[in-house]
Amino acid sequence: MKAYMFYGPGDLRLEDIAAEHPGPGEIAVDIKAAATCGTDLKSYRRGHPTLFPTLPARFGHEFSGIVSEVGEGVADFEVGQRVVAANTAPCGHCWACTIGRESLCENLQYLNGAFAEQIVVPRAIVERNTYAIPDTLAFEAAAPLEPLSTVVHGMHESGIALGDTVVVNGAGPIGQMYLRLAQLRGATVIVADRSQGRLAQAEAAGASAVVDLTGLETPEECAAAIRPLTPGGRGADVAIEAVGLPNVWEQTVLCLRPGGTAVLFGGTPKNAPFQVDSSDMHYKEYTLKGVYHHQPRFVQIAVELLSSGKFDGMTLCTEVRPLEALVESLEDMARGVGSKYILTP
Repeated sequence: MKAYMFYGPGDLRLEDIAAEHPGPGEIAVDIKAAATCGTDLKSYRRGHPTLFPTLPARFGHEFSGIVSEVGEGVADFEVGQRVVAANTAPCGHCWACTIGRESLCENLQYLNGAFAEQIVVPRAIVERNTYAIPDTLAFEAAAPLEPLSTVVHGMHESGIALGDTVVVNGAGPIGQMYLRLAQLRGATVIVADRSQGRLAQAEAAGASAVVDLTGLETPEECAAAIRPLTPGGRGADVAIEAVGLPNVWEQTVLCLRPGGTAVLFGGTPKNAPFQVDSSDMHYKEYTLKGVYHHQPRFVQIAVELLSSGKFDGMTLCTEVRPLEALVESLEDMARGVGSKYILTP
């Protein structure tokens, strides 16, 4: 079968490798759609010690497809079923799992290899984070399950309620997901970004206002352009960071009203501090929440959102391309051309 192998930063090769067969509790899936994401781009550029402990390694983690073989003991899936799977599963027994913080599991089981013709899903993910999908859900729309699951986690932490004003800083795929899920909760959503194309996408999706931050340099300048659009100019009930830069984390906190909540979602570079005014933190009673990854219950909710049509996964897709176009697609993402590409073997 054909599969992309990652040899190191900037070195990604489409190769012919031996097809795998599932072991006990595992399933093999013929991949019908695989999606690119920001993590893929970062990994392609600089590697990833957790995802790729040894090289060369299979590449990609967002996919959907058809079960082609089941391992011994698998009872919930059968050959021919349309399925989607998350990229990890928690162990269920470490300290984090036992206190209900499964996104912080010390023993996450990872799955890589989505950019290929086939993948074998390990037992832990088959048992906890793999789902059959209906015929009405296109493979391309189902593939971005993993990022949607992480945004469902962020929504759970946000406390967004009917009538709230929400500011989303960043209009890429994650920001677009936050926009749509916040709307489902009855919030008014303002979206800020520097890309006119992404802002146009947010406006078409129903954002109450979009703010082009082009030319604005500091977090203070950016927040000053956003706050007047909130009720009374007080700031947002909830502000969400969906970029992954420390200055945008600062900008997000500055968008809050007194008593507001900041969801700090985007992963920043390692050892990257950000500043918060301690007086504002105290007297304005801000709540700052870091959000990472997903949990099985959030994956289940994401599958339901996709399967029911409440969230249309195709709205995130810039273009559907053949598998051979992966490197081109990652380079396009790096240049700011499009946001999420679907690759089909």
